[in-house]
Amino acid sequence: MRPTREISRSPEAGGIGVFLSTTLGRLLVSIFVPAITFFVLYQVFIFLRDTQIPQWITAIIAILWGVGGVLALYTLSNYLIEQLSPSWRRRLIPFVFVGPALAILTWYLVLPTIRSFIASLYDARGINFVGLDNYIYAFTSQEMLQSYRNNFLFWMIFGTGMSVGFGLLIAVLVDRTHPIFETVCKALIFMPMVISGVGASVIWKFIYEYRPTGSTQIGLLNGIITALGFESQGWLLLQPWNNLFLVIIMVWLQTGYSMVIISAAIKAIPADLLEAGRIDGANEFQIFRSIILPSIQGTLITVTTTIILFTLKIFDIVQSMTGGNFGTQVIANVQYVQLFRQVHNGRAAAIAIILLLAVLPVMYYNLRQFGKQTEAFR
Repeated sequence: MRPTREISRSPEAGGIGVFLSTTLGRLLVSIFVPAITFFVLYQVFIFLRDTQIPQWITAIIAILWGVGGVLALYTLSNYLIEQLSPSWRRRLIPFVFVGPALAILTWYLVLPTIRSFIASLYDARGINFVGLDNYIYAFTSQEMLQSYRNNFLFWMIFGTGMSVGFGLLIAVLVDRTHPIFETVCKALIFMPMVISGVGASVIWKFIYEYRPTGSTQIGLLNGIITALGFESQGWLLLQPWNNLFLVIIMVWLQTGYSMVIISAAIKAIPADLLEAGRIDGANEFQIFRSIILPSIQGTLITVTTTIILFTLKIFDIVQSMTGGNFGTQVIANVQYVQLFRQVHNGRAAAIAIILLLAVLPVMYYNLRQFGKQTEAFR
C-alpha cells in the first residue's frame, strides 16, 4: 500500500478557501466578479472613445467587444450564481437577467421623466419657479389647441383607421390568391416599412411638389391633374386637407405592418372552421363577419393600439414636410419648437409630460391585452 502524502496549506489559504465555501463568500464573489468584469469593459470603451485610430476600426472593435463582453458578463454571472445554494440562486438570478434592463429603463425613462416634470414647473431658463404656468400655456395657446386637434382627429382617427383598414382589406384579399402572387404583393406593400419617416417625406415631397399651371410639373400629383386639364394645386397649403395629405404618408408606411400581422392571424384560423361555415351556406361576407373578425379581434386591437401610439408621438413627417406650418402642427413638433427654437425648457418639458400622460393609457391597455394573451398560452 502506497503511503499518502498530504499537501500542506498555509493558514491564510485555508481561511480564504473556507470563506469562499460559505454562502456569504459565494455571494460576494457573485457580486464582485461581474462588477470587475463590467469595470474592465467600461474602461475599454473609454479607451476606444479617446483613441486616435480611424473611426470605422473603433466602431468594429466596439461592436465586437461590446457584444462579446456582455455575453461574457452574463455567462460569468450566471455560472457564479449557479454555485450558490438554491435559495440564493432564486433570489439573485432575476437581478442578473432583469436587473440591467430595469436599471437602463430607470436611467433613460424614469429619471428623465422626473427631471422633465421638475423642469416643467420652472421658467424658460429653469431658474424661477412658475408653478403650473407652463401647463396653462399647453392647454390654452392656439398652437397647442391646433396640435391636439391634428393629433387626435387627423392622425389618430383617420391615420389609424386607414392603416388598419387597408391592412385588413389587403390581408383578406391576398389570402385567397396564389402563394407566389401573395408573397410578391406582401413584399411590395411591406417595403415602405424599411424607410424612415424623413426618407418617406422626401419621396412624397416629389409627389406633392407644386409648380404654377403652365410650368413643367415635377410633382407627380400635379403632373397627373394638369394632364387631365385641371389647375395645379399647392397640396400642402390647402387647410385643413393638408393634414390628410400628410396622414397618407403615415398610412403608406404603416399599412404593410398591419397587413403582415393581420395576415398571420388570419392564417392561424383553422381551415375546418371556415369550411364548416361554407358548408352551412354562409357566403364569404358572412364568413368574414362571423368567423374571421371574431377570431382576429385580439390582433386587430393590438395593431390598432400600436399605431395609435405611433400617431400620438408623430414628429418626423410633419417636421420634414411643413415644419408644422399651414395648420399642420402636432404635439411633438410644438415641443421641438419650444425647446430648440424658442429655447423655453419649461414649456417643452410640460408638453413632454402631457404627451407621456396621453400615451400611458394606451400602453396600459396594450400591456393588459398582452397579459391576457400570455395567460391563454399557459
